[in-house]
Amino acid sequence: MTTTSADNGIPGSDPGNDGDWGWFSTTRRSPGSEGPRTSGGGQGGRPGGVPPQQPQQPQHRQQPQGGGNWPQQVRQSPPTPPRSAFEPVTTPPPMANTAPPTADATLIRRTMEEIEPAADAVTSYFYAMLFVRHPYLRDLFPASMDSQRDRLFAALLTAAQNVDNPAVLTEYLQGLGRGHRKYGTRPEHYPAVGECLIAALTRYAHHSWSPQTEAAWVRAYTTISQIMIDAAADDEAHSPAWWHAEIVSHEKRTDDIAVITLRPDQPYPFLAGQYTTVETPWWPRVWRSYSLASAPRADGTLSLHVKAVPAGWVSGALVRRARPGDVVRLGPAAGSMTVDHRTDNGLLCLGGGTGIAPIKALVEDVAEHGRPRPVEVFYGARSDHDLYDLETMLKLEARLPWLSVRPVVAAGCPVRASGLAGQLPDAVRGAGRWSAYDGYVSGPPGMIRSGVDALRGVGIPVNRIRHDSLDELVSQSTQN
Repeated sequence: MTTTSADNGIPGSDPGNDGDWGWFSTTRRSPGSEGPRTSGGGQGGRPGGVPPQQPQQPQHRQQPQGGGNWPQQVRQSPPTPPRSAFEPVTTPPPMANTAPPTADATLIRRTMEEIEPAADAVTSYFYAMLFVRHPYLRDLFPASMDSQRDRLFAALLTAAQNVDNPAVLTEYLQGLGRGHRKYGTRPEHYPAVGECLIAALTRYAHHSWSPQTEAAWVRAYTTISQIMIDAAADDEAHSPAWWHAEIVSHEKRTDDIAVITLRPDQPYPFLAGQYTTVETPWWPRVWRSYSLASAPRADGTLSLHVKAVPAGWVSGALVRRARPGDVVRLGPAAGSMTVDHRTDNGLLCLGGGTGIAPIKALVEDVAEHGRPRPVEVFYGARSDHDLYDLETMLKLEARLPWLSVRPVVAAGCPVRASGLAGQLPDAVRGAGRWSAYDGYVSGPPGMIRSGVDALRGVGIPVNRIRHDSLDELVSQSTQN
């Protein structure tokens, strides 16, 4: 998936709302951003894996409702040594299991198939139950809940499709658990969410629901919540929930694209090719994902390329309202679109729109590590005017003999540099075979799909193609 502005399809992005609001939001750590790890879950009982402890507010909390008893003890995991959340990963996301689905997986998928036509009603009912039974949780969410409903169902669908692929599912859930720290999510919140989720499924899965199905969902949610809780606890030991960052530079490149430089209030660890999440002071509790547009710098600053989209709350504020001196909040860096510096494979990079931001970071990363390898960049845009960062890329090309930059313009002929006309994937296919290269794709979701197909078509195996699209994760794990 990679990130940056809504134009390049960050995880969880929504063209109409561009928010990341947590609680099963699809903005997540991408599989591959860390090596596969396992985390056990509770067995049986009601979902949650933790005792429903008394929150600080309100003073008189309603107790969870809906049959059965919730587990009263937290599973005690053996201590694990601290690990960096920012180590480069060279192992691609695991492919789907070829073994027959388990009984639980079959029951869970039947439920998802039945409720899919009523997804909006199911998620609306879930949130209504959550906020009525546990009103103190409402403060964790933004005022508008429209897109949040879609994110819940999308996340449930992802979990259901990967329930038999524990390596992929664990990566996904660990990222959610770490990312949810910035919303103030606590372990005691998970039982409330699980209770209301089961209530919503029970209400709408008229034909597929049974005691066996409920037990399968309870087991699944117990495991899901425990993985997320464990990941958050592990992350808390060595990382803040968020960073404050001052805007030190704001450069408008076009009417709707800005390059923004930030200075975090404390060291911000990340790798070239990863993305961050941003909350602005104008839209509290609404987070948006953006690719980091450079390799780590000695002065600790970092840059984002932001494209304002229609009704984009965060992107519009960052492009048109933000000024130097304003302070935003950053979530932890995430993403798997990083360079494996243990090999000398060439890099074939496709960047569409503001998707050029992480590609630029990858080029800088290769240059800084002192092991030159051929890097071919295909930079796509709708028109020549939209090649807003071409001059920067051409300066890098002039300085780095192993770098080649090829602008590709969909409408009309490129007038700057010796570019190509047409669609980006077609330009890649027409340039020859690239089987000795590793592939990188960053841009809108549709471009990522067509870009991955193009890279496979020119000889790059799928396990050497990196991107950060949730849609592609689901596709790969269910079709390969």
